Amino acid sequence: MDGNGWIDIGYSFVACPHKKVFEGRGLHHLPAANGSGLNSGHYAVLGLVGNSGLVQPPDALLHAILDAVDHVRDQGRAGKEIKGHRDGFPTDCPGGPLYAWVQRGAPRPGTDTAPGDPPTTAPPFPGRLLKYPPVMRGEDVRTWQTRIAERGFELDVDGAYGPASREVCRSFQRQQDIEDDGVVGPATWRLTWDAPTT
Repeated sequence: MDGNGWIDIGYSFVACPHKKVFEGRGLHHLPAANGSGLNSGHYAVLGLVGNSGLVQPPDALLHAILDAVDHVRDQGRAGKEIKGHRDGFPTDCPGGPLYAWVQRGAPRPGTDTAPGDPPTTAPPFPGRLLKYPPVMRGEDVRTWQTRIAERGFELDVDGAYGPASREVCRSFQRQQDIEDDGVVGPATWRLTWDAPTT
């Protein structure tokens, strides 16, 4: 803050390795973690890890991050989505180990569920984001396509995630009231199995 001339913390909340959560800008205030005006759709929770020293987030830090997520959902009208800083801005943040945890769906340590989620019926998230372009191929794609087709969406189950899969994904995301980016990440993957059918 001092070196850059900032007057406050640009994050909504800060989580530390001692399982403590500190308020930054707090609820209902625009964070500036991605720069001016670029967080209008998200709260920003800072996990205190670095690129040296404490790199691997301990369980207590993950619990603190998820406690902050629960708080912004309960009191701040936050949605289901959890993303890493680098998903919205070209940066190395939140670092490899913490970002890998986010990509797994941000499970609370000792469980396989994200904050506030009931137990899932979904198979484990495959660990890579399904997106187009380019066309992505694999059994993880086929597994998702099979389930989304079972939900009534018209899609060839061919194991190739291309423009048709992306459009079906966007339609499903809009139906679930989450960001319609056409990317099957942990939240979309889980909802494909767990969301009520309409």
